[in-house]
Amino acid sequence: MSESEHRAHRRPAFFSESALEAHGPAYDPTEQIHVAHETALALVHAGRAAADPAVTQKLVALVDDIGLSTLAELWSQRPARSLPGALWRLYVLREWVRRAPDEASREYAAGIRFTGPNHAVAGAAEPPGPQEMGRVIDEVMRGVFEGDLAVALERAAAFCRVVSAGRADISSGDDSAEQAANVLVMADDLAVCARLWRADTLD
Repeated sequence: MSESEHRAHRRPAFFSESALEAHGPAYDPTEQIHVAHETALALVHAGRAAADPAVTQKLVALVDDIGLSTLAELWSQRPARSLPGALWRLYVLREWVRRAPDEASREYAAGIRFTGPNHAVAGAAEPPGPQEMGRVIDEVMRGVFEGDLAVALERAAAFCRVVSAGRADISSGDDSAEQAANVLVMADDLAVCARLWRADTLD
């Protein structure tokens, strides 16, 4: 594999706000905003209208087909507390779990004893091994398209809170502490998005 191919397949950092938002080429700002919000809404509505497990699974695994960079161009510049911002974070979360299941499992397992209620909301099986991590994130993603989107966002937020606590407990160094704090910010943003969706004001 060439160096450029290696970089293209490297797992996404989990998470710094600059890494989440500093993606994509420059577009006309007004057009970019419109496209971001329209595509996010269309994706959610397409999944719900289809009511087809095969369609849902294709939407869950969208990054596998089009790549994370494509979604970054569409959504990464939008505010965290918006529909495209929330979907972007959900797909990055799934991609991290998919590419680093052992790391996800280790950090999640370490965080359970600090955040038991969040573990219950997230709905991960015990013991939370690598396969269980993949299953719970895919369940969360399916909820975006065939369940209650607010519940899916709340489950993702709870998952992030457990991971943040675990990362803070078992990791060392300023970078790890900052990453744990960033995951906690992401959890707060997803939880706010859930409330906005229930109020019909998430756009």
